[in-house]
Amino acid sequence: MSGTSAALQPPADAVSPVRHPDAPAPGELLGAHYGECFGCGGGQAHGLHLEARAGEGVSVTAEFTVRPAHQGAPGLAHGGVLATALDETLGSLNWLLRTIAVTGRLETDFVRPVPVGTVLYLEAHVTAVAGRKIYSTATGRIGGPEGPVAVRADALFVEVKVDHFIDNGRPEEIRAAMSDPDQIRRARAFEVNP
Repeated sequence: MSGTSAALQPPADAVSPVRHPDAPAPGELLGAHYGECFGCGGGQAHGLHLEARAGEGVSVTAEFTVRPAHQGAPGLAHGGVLATALDETLGSLNWLLRTIAVTGRLETDFVRPVPVGTVLYLEAHVTAVAGRKIYSTATGRIGGPEGPVAVRADALFVEVKVDHFIDNGRPEEIRAAMSDPDQIRRARAFEVNP
């Protein structure tokens, strides 16, 4: 990505990311981290319903179809929706690290318009880790992995404790997520939201 700010440049002592041994296998569908998530959840009628799959190393791929509810200009995806798709894809990387992290910074380049009806194919990978900071990058292509680049982003995620969500979320949603009998779903509910 061109023009990335200094805040998104890993420090000299950053290390290469290490995939957690219990991370989903390459090709495995990651599923929604939370049913009400606008990016990946099935509980949002106008959400992206983005589906991410684990890749090799610390990488993921994802897809979503731009629907009429995602318009900004007539017939074109809203830039904020595209930024959300990138953020959701980048956030999914944390599941491969088995780290609870939130978006600290996201810089997006909009390269070309994305028409309604388009399948946006996204690829993301972690580039470095420095303490609690996770540096990553993503690209969105129109129509498939070889399609023209439409959007790009670099991001900084910051590792947090689950208390971040408990202390700041709405109590009824927190209680519902915390009482989910499925331990994996319960842990994933708190993985990437700010």
